[in-house]
Amino acid sequence: MSRRGETTEETSRASLSSQTNAEDQPKRMKIIYIVYLIAALDITWMFLQFSVTPYLARKLGFNTLWFGYLQTMVGVIQLVGGPMFGRFGDIFGARAALSLACSATVVFFLLLAIADHPAMLFVHKLPTVFMHVLPASQMVVADLSEPEKRADALSKLGLCFGIGMIAGSTLGGHLNTRYGETFTACFGAVGSAFSLLLVLKFIPKTTKAQAPTTNTDNANRSRSIFNVGEITRLMKFQGVAPTFLVKIVAGLPSGIFQVMFSIIALDFFKLEPEQNGYLMAYFGIVQMVIQGGVIGRLTATYSENSLLLLSIGVSSLVGLAQAYMQNVFQFCLIVLPMMFSLSVFNVITDSMLTKSVPSSDTGTMMGLCSSVQSLLRTVGPTAGGFLYMNYGISSIGLIQFVVNIAVFVHLLQRRLKKTAEQKQ
Repeated sequence: MSRRGETTEETSRASLSSQTNAEDQPKRMKIIYIVYLIAALDITWMFLQFSVTPYLARKLGFNTLWFGYLQTMVGVIQLVGGPMFGRFGDIFGARAALSLACSATVVFFLLLAIADHPAMLFVHKLPTVFMHVLPASQMVVADLSEPEKRADALSKLGLCFGIGMIAGSTLGGHLNTRYGETFTACFGAVGSAFSLLLVLKFIPKTTKAQAPTTNTDNANRSRSIFNVGEITRLMKFQGVAPTFLVKIVAGLPSGIFQVMFSIIALDFFKLEPEQNGYLMAYFGIVQMVIQGGVIGRLTATYSENSLLLLSIGVSSLVGLAQAYMQNVFQFCLIVLPMMFSLSVFNVITDSMLTKSVPSSDTGTMMGLCSSVQSLLRTVGPTAGGFLYMNYGISSIGLIQFVVNIAVFVHLLQRRLKKTAEQKQ
């Protein structure tokens, strides 16, 4: 009799929870749309900065190697800051995390505006330790979206990325050409301040699901953002470590090309700031189409493991094509499969990783995912600068081809072995 009463009570709670979720759905969607806007604006300011830094660095006497050191410094800072920032978001909530990230972006642009010495270019990168608007946005979207729709919801952030890439690259190219680096940097500071106002006005203090916790749970869980054990324990969840390793190994070669692209555009393609802006805008259009119209359909039809295999296979072919390209027109053709593989790879791995951990740890997991990108930016500039100066652009493409083919074969063999075991 007692057991029947408990079952009835549990059913009532589940029904009440479903009703509450249905009532909260419009509110959740409004917050998600605001987060999409904030993410699009942040990407706009980021690509606006890309239209300033390489040309300002050249004016201040930087060569390819020193520019690589500058990018490596950013990678190291964000590699350290990413997981800590994610943990900060889990503990203090979405509003605090996004406010900190937007405030750091304002300081970043103000320091860039007054940079008149090579040392100042290094100093202005220091606020990047807190500049994690995109991971914080991913945390909010992961918190508020249903698990089965998470990949599609995260892919819409990629759509925002494309919009920001177009707007930031085009705007940055025009502003830098007509008004110079200082005005462009000040424009970025004002835009970042506007993003901060949106956060303070519309983002709730927390977006985490309220789950019941015991006193023992609270005692065992530290609330320190510098607790490395609380961050690394996520690797113990099933499927996290292998997916994380694939994200690093398969993403490294393409990451090298991405961080070196500003130098490739300047040195190999001989592009002016405005032309570079148009090319980046083209990237954005392609990414918008893929993120907004392709990934959602793919995730609804195919499994995440199949899409992961597809993205890595396409990436290997992209590397081979990059090794033999000779001009901008050929590169524009390569951009189509390149953006497809990058978009699918990032969305699928992020979705798989966030599904593997509790909702209370999605911020920390997104911080770890962003630290992968930071690791690529740490290793990429130095490795890419060495390869480019000594062996040319073809060496970067060939390494991407070899590494991704190896990862593709490994994952395919593991999948075939698992299928055979299931049949037996």
